[in-house]
Amino acid sequence: MIDCERCPRLRAWCERVAREKKRAFRDQEYWGKPVPGFGDREARLLVVGLAPAAHGGNRTGRVFTGDSSGSWLYEALHRFGFANQPDSIGRGDSLRLRDAYVTASARCAPPANKPTRAELERCRPFLAAETRLLTRVRVVVLLGRIGWEAWLRASGWWERLSARERPRFAHAAETRLPDGTLVLCSFHPSRQNTNTGRLTRAMWHDIFRRARAVVDGG
Repeated sequence: MIDCERCPRLRAWCERVAREKKRAFRDQEYWGKPVPGFGDREARLLVVGLAPAAHGGNRTGRVFTGDSSGSWLYEALHRFGFANQPDSIGRGDSLRLRDAYVTASARCAPPANKPTRAELERCRPFLAAETRLLTRVRVVVLLGRIGWEAWLRASGWWERLSARERPRFAHAAETRLPDGTLVLCSFHPSRQNTNTGRLTRAMWHDIFRRARAVVDGG
């Protein structure tokens, strides 16, 4: 996956960002390649986001690492027992996930955080492969509408369920799929949502409190 060249626009953007860098990280070597998922292969919790940030995952080489969204995510995972520490700085920071796996709809950082539909479709096989391999998942947390649709399509549920039967997207909406998997939807912890109060810490923690309860048999 890290050698993928299917999306010329995204590859050119990621490589440009890696060359030019952000002033705060000018002494660091950027990853600049597609970013793989991260976590426990025996996970019962799967979290699906949008895409690596230009100076986050595209810099560090680990999904949701080195940016504010990652700070929100890993703090919550740690709070509810899915991570051994509450923050994420880089691939060598000793972060370990327990019973959780984190991935994204697109593996390359897109300009303005907006991958095209065609780019998402070309990236979908990677998410589909992860979904097949993570055979113990009981709860899927889908971040934002893009993460919601990407996972439903990658997992095959989009086609198997009618429009009426599909999980709806709304913050804290939850749906039990026919195989027993619980789908939990959340606003994405982007600055656009967290800085405006559209997504608060309490709202965010409620998502992972519920995920913890279901994973534990609740």
